[in-house]
Amino acid sequence: MQPVFLSSDDVRGLAEPPAFVDAVREGYRQRGEGAPAKPRTTLGSSEPPGMLTGYTAILPDTGVMGGYTYSAGFEARDAWFLTPLFDTESGAPLAVLDGAWMNPFKTGAAGAVAVDELAREDAETVAVFGSGPQARGQLRATATVRDLTMVRVFSPTEAHRTAFATEFDDRLDASVEPVAASDTAVRGADVVITATNASDPVFDGDLLAPGAHVTAMGQYHPKKRELDDITVERARYVPDLVERVHQDAGSFLHAVESGVVDESHLHAELGDVVAGTASGRTSEDQITVFDSGGTGIETVAGANLLYERARERGRGTPIDVSAASESLTGR
Repeated sequence: MQPVFLSSDDVRGLAEPPAFVDAVREGYRQRGEGAPAKPRTTLGSSEPPGMLTGYTAILPDTGVMGGYTYSAGFEARDAWFLTPLFDTESGAPLAVLDGAWMNPFKTGAAGAVAVDELAREDAETVAVFGSGPQARGQLRATATVRDLTMVRVFSPTEAHRTAFATEFDDRLDASVEPVAASDTAVRGADVVITATNASDPVFDGDLLAPGAHVTAMGQYHPKKRELDDITVERARYVPDLVERVHQDAGSFLHAVESGVVDESHLHAELGDVVAGTASGRTSEDQITVFDSGGTGIETVAGANLLYERARERGRGTPIDVSAASESLTGR
Protein backbone atom coordinates (compact mmCIF):
# COMPACT_ATOMS: atom_id res chain seq x y z
CA MET A 1 0.00 0.00 0.00
CA GLN A 2 1.43 3.36 -1.03
CA PRO A 3 1.83 5.83 1.82
CA VAL A 4 0.06 9.18 1.68
CA PHE A 5 0.54 12.69 2.97
CA LEU A 6 -2.48 14.01 4.85
CA SER A 7 -2.67 17.76 5.23
CA SER A 8 -4.64 19.43 8.00
CA ASP A 9 -7.27 20.24 5.36
CA ASP A 10 -7.43 16.54 4.43
CA VAL A 11 -8.22 15.49 8.00
CA ARG A 12 -10.15 18.50 9.25
CA GLY A 13 -13.59 17.47 10.46
CA LEU A 14 -13.06 13.74 9.89
CA ALA A 15 -13.60 12.95 13.58
CA GLU A 16 -15.41 14.60 16.47
CA PRO A 17 -14.28 14.49 20.13
CA PRO A 18 -16.13 11.26 21.07
CA ALA A 19 -14.24 9.32 18.38
CA PHE A 20 -10.91 10.73 19.56
CA VAL A 21 -11.75 9.80 23.15
CA ASP A 22 -12.57 6.21 22.15
CA ALA A 23 -9.36 5.88 20.11
CA VAL A 24 -7.17 7.38 22.84
CA ARG A 25 -8.80 5.25 25.55
CA GLU A 26 -7.94 2.16 23.52
CA GLY A 27 -4.38 3.42 23.10
CA TYR A 28 -3.94 3.84 26.86
CA ARG A 29 -5.49 0.42 27.45
CA GLN A 30 -2.73 -1.05 25.29
CA ARG A 31 -0.12 0.97 27.15
CA GLY A 32 -1.45 -0.47 30.42
CA GLU A 33 -0.93 -3.93 28.98
CA GLY A 34 2.67 -3.25 28.01
CA ALA A 35 2.66 -1.25 24.76
CA PRO A 36 5.93 0.72 24.41
CA ALA A 37 5.93 4.51 24.64
CA LYS A 38 8.68 7.02 25.32
CA PRO A 39 8.37 10.55 26.67
CA ARG A 40 9.36 13.56 24.66
CA THR A 41 12.92 14.40 23.78
CA THR A 42 13.53 18.10 23.29
CA LEU A 43 16.55 19.76 21.73
CA GLY A 44 16.86 23.49 22.30
CA SER A 45 18.34 26.32 20.31
CA SER A 46 19.21 29.74 21.71
CA GLU A 47 20.08 31.59 18.50
CA PRO A 48 17.40 31.78 17.25
CA PRO A 49 15.39 30.53 20.26
CA GLY A 50 13.39 27.40 19.53
CA MET A 51 13.04 23.71 20.16
CA LEU A 52 12.83 20.46 18.23
CA THR A 53 10.75 17.80 19.96
CA GLY A 54 9.79 14.20 19.29
CA TYR A 55 8.08 11.28 21.00
CA THR A 56 6.93 7.84 19.91
CA ALA A 57 4.67 4.91 20.74
CA ILE A 58 3.70 1.50 19.40
CA LEU A 59 0.07 0.37 19.58
CA PRO A 60 0.32 -3.32 18.68
CA ASP A 61 -3.39 -4.15 18.85
CA THR A 62 -4.27 -1.20 16.65
CA GLY A 63 -1.44 -2.17 14.32
CA VAL A 64 0.26 1.19 14.06
CA MET A 65 3.26 3.02 15.47
CA GLY A 66 4.78 6.46 15.13
CA GLY A 67 4.65 9.76 16.95
CA TYR A 68 5.24 13.48 16.72
CA THR A 69 8.22 15.44 15.50
CA TYR A 70 7.67 19.16 15.79
CA SER A 71 9.53 22.44 15.81
CA ALA A 72 8.48 25.54 17.72
CA GLY A 73 9.90 29.03 17.94
CA PHE A 74 12.98 29.91 15.89
CA GLU A 75 12.81 32.93 13.60
CA ALA A 76 9.29 32.20 12.39
CA ARG A 77 7.97 32.10 15.99
CA ASP A 78 5.55 29.40 14.95
CA ALA A 79 5.23 25.61 15.14
CA TRP A 80 4.97 22.71 12.71
CA PHE A 81 3.77 19.22 13.68
CA LEU A 82 4.54 16.15 11.57
CA THR A 83 3.27 12.68 12.43
CA PRO A 84 4.70 9.64 10.63
CA LEU A 85 2.54 6.53 10.92
CA PHE A 86 3.90 3.01 10.30
CA ASP A 87 2.41 -0.47 10.11
CA THR A 88 3.48 -2.62 13.06
CA GLU A 89 3.58 -5.89 11.07
CA SER A 90 5.56 -4.90 8.00
CA GLY A 91 7.18 -1.78 9.43
CA ALA A 92 6.26 0.05 6.24
CA PRO A 93 5.13 3.67 6.30
CA LEU A 94 1.40 4.28 6.00
CA ALA A 95 1.14 8.05 6.14
CA VAL A 96 2.66 11.33 7.17
CA LEU A 97 0.16 13.69 8.75
CA ASP A 98 0.28 17.41 9.24
CA GLY A 99 -0.56 17.05 12.91
CA ALA A 100 -1.56 20.63 13.73
CA TRP A 101 -5.33 20.31 13.38
CA MET A 102 -5.62 17.16 15.47
CA ASN A 103 -3.41 18.39 18.32
CA PRO A 104 -6.07 19.86 20.64
CA PHE A 105 -8.42 16.96 19.89
CA LYS A 106 -6.04 14.13 20.68
CA THR A 107 -4.64 15.94 23.74
CA GLY A 108 -8.14 16.79 24.91
CA ALA A 109 -9.08 13.15 24.49
CA ALA A 110 -6.31 12.07 26.86
CA GLY A 111 -7.67 14.48 29.45
CA ALA A 112 -11.19 13.19 28.93
CA VAL A 113 -10.08 9.58 29.37
CA ALA A 114 -8.54 10.61 32.69
CA VAL A 115 -11.74 12.40 33.73
CA ASP A 116 -13.74 9.31 32.86
CA GLU A 117 -11.43 7.07 34.89
CA LEU A 118 -10.70 9.33 37.86
CA ALA A 119 -13.46 11.90 38.31
CA ARG A 120 -16.64 11.15 40.26
CA GLU A 121 -19.45 9.74 38.16
CA ASP A 122 -21.68 12.65 39.17
CA ALA A 123 -19.12 15.34 38.33
CA GLU A 124 -20.94 18.22 36.65
CA THR A 125 -19.08 21.48 37.38
CA VAL A 126 -15.78 22.34 35.68
CA ALA A 127 -13.19 25.04 36.23
CA VAL A 128 -11.05 25.80 33.18
CA PHE A 129 -7.79 27.70 33.48
CA GLY A 130 -6.75 28.95 30.07
CA SER A 131 -8.67 30.05 27.00
CA GLY A 132 -6.59 28.87 24.04
CA PRO A 133 -6.81 25.91 21.64
CA GLN A 134 -5.74 23.36 24.27
CA ALA A 135 -8.36 24.60 26.73
CA ARG A 136 -10.96 24.27 23.96
CA GLY A 137 -9.84 20.73 23.22
CA GLN A 138 -9.95 19.71 26.88
CA LEU A 139 -13.41 21.11 27.51
CA ARG A 140 -14.94 19.73 24.30
CA ALA A 141 -13.65 16.26 25.10
CA THR A 142 -14.55 16.40 28.81
CA ALA A 143 -18.13 17.29 27.88
CA THR A 144 -18.40 13.93 26.09
CA VAL A 145 -17.70 11.87 29.24
CA ARG A 146 -19.68 13.81 31.88
CA ASP A 147 -23.02 15.62 31.86
CA LEU A 148 -21.85 19.14 32.62
CA THR A 149 -24.11 21.81 34.07
CA MET A 150 -21.67 24.61 34.92
CA VAL A 151 -18.29 25.71 33.57
CA ARG A 152 -16.29 28.61 34.99
CA VAL A 153 -13.36 29.82 32.91
CA PHE A 154 -10.50 31.94 34.19
CA SER A 155 -7.87 33.55 32.01
CA PRO A 156 -5.84 36.64 32.99
CA THR A 157 -7.08 38.53 29.92
CA GLU A 158 -10.73 39.51 30.29
CA ALA A 159 -11.42 39.56 26.56
CA HIS A 160 -10.04 36.05 26.14
CA ARG A 161 -12.05 34.45 28.96
CA THR A 162 -15.20 36.27 27.85
CA ALA A 163 -14.83 35.09 24.24
CA PHE A 164 -14.16 31.54 25.40
CA ALA A 165 -17.22 31.56 27.65
CA THR A 166 -19.43 32.95 24.89
CA GLU A 167 -18.24 30.29 22.44
CA PHE A 168 -18.86 27.39 24.80
CA ASP A 169 -22.08 28.71 26.26
CA ASP A 170 -23.44 28.31 22.73
CA ARG A 171 -21.67 25.00 22.10
CA LEU A 172 -22.48 23.12 25.32
CA ASP A 173 -25.67 22.42 27.22
CA ALA A 174 -23.89 23.66 30.35
CA SER A 175 -23.85 27.26 31.50
CA VAL A 176 -20.38 28.70 30.80
CA GLU A 177 -19.27 31.83 32.64
CA PRO A 178 -16.06 33.87 32.68
CA VAL A 179 -14.69 34.67 36.13
CA ALA A 180 -12.19 37.31 37.16
CA ALA A 181 -10.36 35.34 39.86
CA SER A 182 -8.83 31.88 40.07
CA ASP A 183 -10.37 31.32 43.52
CA THR A 184 -13.83 31.84 42.06
CA ALA A 185 -13.16 29.28 39.34
CA VAL A 186 -11.83 26.49 41.54
CA ARG A 187 -14.19 26.69 44.55
CA GLY A 188 -16.68 23.83 44.42
CA ALA A 189 -15.51 22.54 41.02
CA ASP A 190 -15.81 18.80 40.46
CA VAL A 191 -13.23 18.90 37.64
CA VAL A 192 -10.40 21.42 37.29
CA ILE A 193 -8.56 21.72 33.97
CA THR A 194 -5.33 23.70 33.65
CA ALA A 195 -4.28 24.43 30.08
CA THR A 196 -1.95 27.39 30.52
CA ASN A 197 1.61 28.47 29.86
CA ALA A 198 2.02 29.61 33.47
CA SER A 199 5.33 29.05 35.23
CA ASP A 200 3.80 29.16 38.72
CA PRO A 201 0.70 27.51 40.27
CA VAL A 202 -2.58 28.86 38.92
CA PHE A 203 -4.79 28.09 41.93
CA ASP A 204 -4.61 27.42 45.66
CA GLY A 205 -4.77 23.68 46.35
CA ASP A 206 -6.44 24.31 49.70
CA LEU A 207 -9.52 25.44 47.79
CA LEU A 208 -10.05 22.11 46.00
CA ALA A 209 -13.34 20.55 47.03
CA PRO A 210 -13.28 17.00 48.43
CA GLY A 211 -13.71 14.60 45.52
CA ALA A 212 -12.35 16.99 42.90
CA HIS A 213 -10.38 15.80 39.90
CA VAL A 214 -7.61 17.90 38.32
CA THR A 215 -6.24 17.52 34.80
CA ALA A 216 -3.00 19.50 34.44
CA MET A 217 -1.73 19.58 30.88
CA GLY A 218 -0.24 23.00 30.15
CA GLN A 219 3.32 22.54 31.40
CA TYR A 220 6.05 20.00 30.74
CA HIS A 221 9.16 21.61 32.15
CA PRO A 222 11.05 20.58 35.29
CA LYS A 223 11.12 24.15 36.64
CA LYS A 224 7.57 25.20 35.72
CA ARG A 225 4.32 24.06 37.30
CA GLU A 226 0.59 24.74 37.14
CA LEU A 227 -0.13 22.94 40.44
CA ASP A 228 1.09 23.87 43.89
CA ASP A 229 2.55 21.44 46.42
CA ILE A 230 -0.72 21.28 48.35
CA THR A 231 -2.60 19.99 45.31
CA VAL A 232 -0.03 17.28 44.65
CA GLU A 233 0.09 16.31 48.32
CA ARG A 234 -3.71 16.06 48.64
CA ALA A 235 -4.20 14.02 45.47
CA ARG A 236 -3.90 10.53 44.10
CA TYR A 237 -1.35 11.39 41.45
CA VAL A 238 -1.60 9.70 38.03
CA PRO A 239 0.69 10.72 35.12
CA ASP A 240 0.54 9.73 31.47
CA LEU A 241 4.01 8.12 31.68
CA VAL A 242 6.02 7.49 34.84
CA GLU A 243 9.24 8.01 32.92
CA ARG A 244 8.10 11.48 31.92
CA VAL A 245 7.47 12.48 35.55
CA HIS A 246 11.15 12.32 36.39
CA GLN A 247 11.98 14.28 33.27
CA ASP A 248 9.63 17.26 33.13
CA ALA A 249 6.63 17.02 35.50
CA GLY A 250 7.45 20.26 37.28
CA SER A 251 4.57 20.14 39.76
CA PHE A 252 5.53 16.70 41.06
CA LEU A 253 9.26 17.41 41.03
CA HIS A 254 8.75 20.59 43.04
CA ALA A 255 6.59 18.76 45.59
CA VAL A 256 9.32 16.13 46.01
CA GLU A 257 12.01 18.77 46.36
CA SER A 258 9.88 20.56 48.96
CA GLY A 259 9.56 17.34 50.94
CA VAL A 260 5.75 17.20 50.95
CA VAL A 261 5.71 13.92 48.97
CA ASP A 262 8.20 11.28 47.90
CA GLU A 263 8.40 8.87 44.97
CA SER A 264 5.87 6.54 46.57
CA HIS A 265 3.21 9.21 46.01
CA LEU A 266 3.30 8.41 42.30
CA HIS A 267 0.30 6.07 42.07
CA ALA A 268 0.20 4.60 38.54
CA GLU A 269 0.16 5.55 34.89
CA LEU A 270 -3.15 6.37 33.24
CA GLY A 271 -2.79 3.27 31.06
CA ASP A 272 -2.58 1.08 34.16
CA VAL A 273 -5.86 2.54 35.40
CA VAL A 274 -7.56 2.15 32.01
CA ALA A 275 -6.35 -1.45 31.69
CA GLY A 276 -7.51 -2.25 35.23
CA THR A 277 -4.07 -3.22 36.50
CA ALA A 278 -4.17 -0.29 38.96
CA SER A 279 -7.06 1.29 40.81
CA GLY A 280 -8.49 4.67 39.96
CA ARG A 281 -10.65 6.61 42.39
CA THR A 282 -11.32 4.71 45.60
CA SER A 283 -13.67 7.10 47.43
CA GLU A 284 -16.08 9.93 46.75
CA ASP A 285 -13.96 12.41 48.72
CA GLN A 286 -10.63 11.47 47.16
CA ILE A 287 -8.86 14.16 45.14
CA THR A 288 -7.21 12.93 41.94
CA VAL A 289 -4.70 14.48 39.56
CA PHE A 290 -3.87 13.53 35.98
CA ASP A 291 -0.57 15.08 34.95
CA SER A 292 -0.47 15.14 31.16
CA GLY A 293 2.65 16.19 29.29
CA GLY A 294 1.70 14.71 25.94
CA THR A 295 2.78 11.29 24.64
CA GLY A 296 2.94 9.29 21.46
CA ILE A 297 0.04 7.20 22.76
CA GLU A 298 -2.69 9.74 22.03
CA THR A 299 -0.79 11.03 19.00
CA VAL A 300 -0.62 7.64 17.28
CA ALA A 301 -4.17 6.75 18.29
CA GLY A 302 -5.53 10.02 16.94
CA ALA A 303 -3.44 9.89 13.78
CA ASN A 304 -4.61 6.38 12.99
CA LEU A 305 -8.24 7.38 13.48
CA LEU A 306 -7.81 10.16 10.94
CA TYR A 307 -5.78 7.99 8.56
CA GLU A 308 -8.44 5.28 8.47
CA ARG A 309 -11.22 7.79 7.84
CA ALA A 310 -9.21 9.59 5.19
CA ARG A 311 -8.62 6.28 3.41
CA GLU A 312 -12.35 5.56 3.41
CA ARG A 313 -12.94 8.90 1.70
CA GLY A 314 -10.01 8.70 -0.70
CA ARG A 315 -8.22 11.67 0.80
CA GLY A 316 -4.47 12.21 0.82
CA THR A 317 -1.63 12.71 -1.63
CA PRO A 318 0.41 9.58 -2.48
CA ILE A 319 4.11 9.85 -1.66
CA ASP A 320 7.07 7.69 -2.58
CA VAL A 321 9.17 6.34 0.27
CA SER A 322 11.94 3.92 -0.71
CA ALA A 323 12.77 0.91 1.40
CA ALA A 324 16.35 0.87 2.66
CA SER A 325 16.96 -2.33 0.70
CA GLU A 326 16.37 -0.33 -2.47
CA SER A 327 18.10 2.95 -1.77
CA LEU A 328 20.54 2.49 1.08
CA THR A 329 23.38 1.50 -1.24
CA GLY A 330 26.14 3.98 -0.50
CA ARG A 331 26.53 4.52 -4.22
